[in-house]
Amino acid sequence: MLEIIDKNNIIPRLSPEETHILELGCGDRKRLPNSIGVDQINYQCVDIVGDVFAVLSQIPDQSISAVYSNHFFEHVDNLSLLVDELARIIKPEGQLNVTVPHFSNPYFYSDATHRTFFGLYTFCYFAKNNLLQRKTPTYNRDIQFELSDVRLGFKSAPPFYVRHGIKLLLEQVFNLNTYMKEFYEENLCYLFPCYEVKYSLKRL
Repeated sequence: MLEIIDKNNIIPRLSPEETHILELGCGDRKRLPNSIGVDQINYQCVDIVGDVFAVLSQIPDQSISAVYSNHFFEHVDNLSLLVDELARIIKPEGQLNVTVPHFSNPYFYSDATHRTFFGLYTFCYFAKNNLLQRKTPTYNRDIQFELSDVRLGFKSAPPFYVRHGIKLLLEQVFNLNTYMKEFYEENLCYLFPCYEVKYSLKRL
């Protein structure tokens, strides 16, 4: 078993009766200050250090109220296994919020640690979808999540402030409704590349 470091002995104290928020791949800065930060690198803010699958395997069933992740899932080789483990630890009605690079993001390919591509429909293969018009197969998976929302994110990193402002306007247009999101990804994604995609899912 891969070694993990539980700095504050958090895992034995996880209880379904309490509210616990897990932040996967938090890096050197947690986005949610009160969350339990998990990362493979031992940054100061990280609460549990280790491989994500090694950490999740130690967490009790249905003990987590919400899981948040910002630009981490793309580094994981086995997305299917990750979703299954999250379904195991998240309580019924619990939340899964994931932000990842969109497949049209030109910087995606610059990072040699990126492993998995994401688009508008990626989580439709793992979740009940009453949101998007295009339907995808689930390949007989045991569906344990429902897709609550998916949003396309457009931005440019500093110092490209002018183009960043333009992309914020594009974000408003392409997220007006479901039709615009699906039209964008089918027809315009390589003309106006998307920076990231944000998913919200509910545990059934």
